[in-house]
Amino acid sequence: MKTVIIGGVAGGMSAATRLRRLDEEATIVVFERGGYVSFANCGLPYFVGGVITERSSLLLQTPDGLAARFRLDVRIRHDVSAIDRVNRTVRVTDLSSGTTFDEPYDRLILATGAAAGDLEGAAGAPTFSLRTIDDIDHITATIDAVGTTATAPASAIVIGAGFIGLEAVENLRRRGVQVTLVQRGPQVFSPLDPEMASPVLRELVAHGIDVRLNTTVASATAEGLLLSDGSLVRADLVIDASGVHPQSELAAAAGLALGESGGIVVDEFQRTNDPDVYAVGDGVLKVDSLDGGDTLVTMAGLANRHGRAAADSIAGTPHPAAPALGTAIVGVFDLTVALTGWSESRLVAANRSHRVIHTHPASHASYYPGAEQMAMKLLVDPDTDRILGAQIVGGQGVDKRIDVIAVAMTAGITASGLKDLELAYAPQYGSAKDPINQIGYVADNLHSGLGRNIQWHELEQAREAGTVLIDVRTSAEFSAGHIPGALNLPIDELRERLDELPLTSLIVHCQVGQRGHTAARMLVQHGFDARNLDGGYLTWRAGIASVAGPALQG
Repeated sequence: MKTVIIGGVAGGMSAATRLRRLDEEATIVVFERGGYVSFANCGLPYFVGGVITERSSLLLQTPDGLAARFRLDVRIRHDVSAIDRVNRTVRVTDLSSGTTFDEPYDRLILATGAAAGDLEGAAGAPTFSLRTIDDIDHITATIDAVGTTATAPASAIVIGAGFIGLEAVENLRRRGVQVTLVQRGPQVFSPLDPEMASPVLRELVAHGIDVRLNTTVASATAEGLLLSDGSLVRADLVIDASGVHPQSELAAAAGLALGESGGIVVDEFQRTNDPDVYAVGDGVLKVDSLDGGDTLVTMAGLANRHGRAAADSIAGTPHPAAPALGTAIVGVFDLTVALTGWSESRLVAANRSHRVIHTHPASHASYYPGAEQMAMKLLVDPDTDRILGAQIVGGQGVDKRIDVIAVAMTAGITASGLKDLELAYAPQYGSAKDPINQIGYVADNLHSGLGRNIQWHELEQAREAGTVLIDVRTSAEFSAGHIPGALNLPIDELRERLDELPLTSLIVHCQVGQRGHTAARMLVQHGFDARNLDGGYLTWRAGIASVAGPALQG
């Protein structure tokens, strides 16, 4: 049995090595268009920034190494231009010699991945994506050639504020490069909801990044890029991180089924509509964990997992691939940003009922030195209490909390069930009531009807309808910053000052929501109609800042 794999890196090499472990006698041929078949593409930005100092550490495997350990026939700089499904051959060109030949297969795996679109560069500045070893070689050579000093820094434009764009911005800045970040939409990092993206924007501005929101590249000139806001930005180099598209042209030409997004359609065993052709990686549609629909998720973990699933199927031991949650994490200077499942924006667009919970816990026990505050957001089905998604922004501890929630979603643990998880505790690592438990307590209060909340973006409409806002923080906290028009009645004085409250519906709030919940429970038991402002003043402030844009982020 001969298996031909088109493309290496995560999906292709995972399939190849897994297949060898399952079948010592199989013939396995890998064609890779580029010069490197197995490299750490997620580490590329950090080599540009000097965090990873050895280029060789990014090269995970070589053709010779793969041949020695796995008896794989790996051919780099070989481009596959066509698939003949009738005769079960692929047309291959050796890019080094220019010769073209047909290679037969019994089974075929497409691992062609995703590619950047047309690069929107400046006529006078080198323009790159940040996806290959060649890219980082060109980028670092350009920076070295220009030189960068405190008085004469090199300059760069990064187009797109997604995962790769944010990593590029941070690492260029590490190299001393002055960076302008151009983002088409109204916020950075669009997978986040606006109030959760606000601290990310603030972090970028604090590190000297010139952020241009609601801005596109209008045209390129010899002097630089003319932006849609009318400004001309000069740069020594441009990195286009404005997005990727599935490299599915080869599949389409062969008559394989594609989805509306251009991703290759596969079943749960990674088979295309041709039972002898499989597909894995960034160019392949995944099954969404929440609604069972098709989704494109370009993550190395999924590519590895699905490469393994394709190999299992070919070897005769099929295991269906699990649906995708889209769990992801990215570092932005001193912030960690993580998410899983659906965002509130996506739930609203799908007209799907949901409940929102915000908390602002410390990364570990607040009395132990070094505790850092994080912002957590949980999206919950109000009827079933099912977790629909989560977003966390902060410093230490963000990674392990998003992983716990992702595991809970996979295991079917409800939002209220988070309160019962027994998690490791010592003061330098967590709290006796871990942030996961805390958000579970809030979820349980809301699910049982013990609490009622209102979101930051619903506040103004409620006040216009006559609801009164009560700030139950201390007078010192109130003086340091408050929501305009709020009445300040500190929680410790609230019972004695109930006669000062208007006989109308009330919204109470504190800094992060905890005292607000206590105040709301107190008022309800005294006969008032009271709700808590979810996430308190901090969430409201982040939400308002997300509307204000970069001007108010410094």
